[in-house]
Amino acid sequence: MKFFVDTADIDAIRDLSELGIVDGVTTNPSLIMKSGRDIKEVTKEICDLVDGPVSAETIALDAEGMVAEGRELAKIADNIAIKVPLTWEGLKACKTLTGEGRMVNVTLCFSANQALLAAKAGATFISPFIGRLDDLNLDGMDLIAEIRQIYDNYGFETEILAASIRSVNHMKQAALIGADVATAPPGVIKSMASHVMTDKGLDAFLKDWEKTGQKIL
Repeated sequence: MKFFVDTADIDAIRDLSELGIVDGVTTNPSLIMKSGRDIKEVTKEICDLVDGPVSAETIALDAEGMVAEGRELAKIADNIAIKVPLTWEGLKACKTLTGEGRMVNVTLCFSANQALLAAKAGATFISPFIGRLDDLNLDGMDLIAEIRQIYDNYGFETEILAASIRSVNHMKQAALIGADVATAPPGVIKSMASHVMTDKGLDAFLKDWEKTGQKIL
């Protein structure tokens, strides 16, 4: 499973990128707003940091506007994936933009039927929102499983990009189900390395080592 970082924080992206685990980045207007920077400027900097897809979101509501904005965003760098919403107009824009050879991330997916339409429209990525379904007392992972089955049934090449991830359990479950990509905040990705038993074991080892009075260096 590929890891995308869901942030516009340059320092956080650089930190994870140096570890070699970043396969791409997702951004949206809310994340750009938190950065307090110009959308094109920060997106270009992110694109320079990572080799993989960097999702940049359109804000128009009509297909013509999304296509125009998408083409403008695509000028920022070759690894831009244009992000459009899963609306009928968004599907139209997706069809046009992918027809031009551009990567398109169709976002705000909340049903398997929506995901099927996105695949038919040629989406590069489909972004089901797990956490927001959980907020409604629905299991967001059920949606990932349904999309996985449908895409496998018919050989769709659209990649499932599990989004709205809020916990390390979300990451694990997405990987078990077979999501192609998971995008998560830096804090969630870093938390995957943590376990209370690791901490306890390390503490015990260090105490025993201290008793030996030895040094490695």
